[in-house]
Amino acid sequence: MKPAAKGGRQAKGPTQRQLRAGELVRHALVDILRHGDLHDEVLDKVSVTVTEVRLSPDLKHAICFVEPLGGVQADTVLDALNRHARFLRGRLGREIDMKFTPDLKFVHDHSFDEAARMEALFRRPEIRRDIEDGEDQ
Repeated sequence: MKPAAKGGRQAKGPTQRQLRAGELVRHALVDILRHGDLHDEVLDKVSVTVTEVRLSPDLKHAICFVEPLGGVQADTVLDALNRHARFLRGRLGREIDMKFTPDLKFVHDHSFDEAARMEALFRRPEIRRDIEDGEDQ
């Protein structure tokens, strides 16, 4: 059982502070990546979408969920981004107004793949039939 937070409540997910800071970092990263200051063959050929940034409770570590576009393998793009994480952190420090600039770790966002898988499931005839039967009731 998790320890109770203030007031005897159970801690549930990120705080408002973490969410606000995550969005601030995400927008700044998008601007930095859009300007193309990274001189890397892999990243020059691809557009990267930063879908979410999750910050640790102390706001010192950020996990950045990204989705590469342009037909390049996600692993290749993630390796390049993680290789340049220190440079990106330096640029990020100039763009955001936070006490600490978080360390960055880039991971692949699988939510698009999962959404496509679910969409394919809903299109299957036997699933579609069950959904339509449920709507009639």
